[in-house]
Amino acid sequence: MTSILQSLSKTVHISAVLAVLLFVGLYLGSDGFGFDRYFFSWLFRYFHVLAGIMWIGLLWYLNFVQIPNMPKISDEQKPAITKVIAPAVLFWFRWAAFATILTGLLVAYLNGYLHQSMTLGIGSGYGKNTAIGIGMWLGIIMAYNVWFIIWPNQKKALGIVEALPEEKAISAKKAMLTSRINTLLSLPMLLTMVAAQNLY
Repeated sequence: MTSILQSLSKTVHISAVLAVLLFVGLYLGSDGFGFDRYFFSWLFRYFHVLAGIMWIGLLWYLNFVQIPNMPKISDEQKPAITKVIAPAVLFWFRWAAFATILTGLLVAYLNGYLHQSMTLGIGSGYGKNTAIGIGMWLGIIMAYNVWFIIWPNQKKALGIVEALPEEKAISAKKAMLTSRINTLLSLPMLLTMVAAQNLY
């Protein structure tokens, strides 16, 4: 067991196998269910939640742990963060943002509320579409910030692409402030998502 847990790859693969076995058990124990539109809606919602946990978890890691503690780290230790940890975090961060938006749009399409939610329920008079629509738009804005503001500026700040020292400092500040904007938007976004599922 220790050898499994010491390997992230093995741990994740076994977790996936356990999830599949649990799914099969639920399937067999409930007289089965159809592999139809509702099933794929559920499947993509599952992937949406997984990606969202990764994305927002890393957003909060950056804002609650890494950024506030960087000034406490000595200059000789900082390369461990900037050259190893931060690039890995940003890889998972940006692709989790992409996967969250893609799977969220697929769930909305499969459940037939994509258009109504993207138009914030205007004309439909239905609160659920307004709530989920606000959450979707906030998520899209946040994902835009990740891909088109945070990531390009972090590449300069971390030295992944060449930049002058003063440009690195400006880029680091832009990335940090945009990450803070995403943190600011994260609680309203999560509130509207959960409200749409549970209050209407």
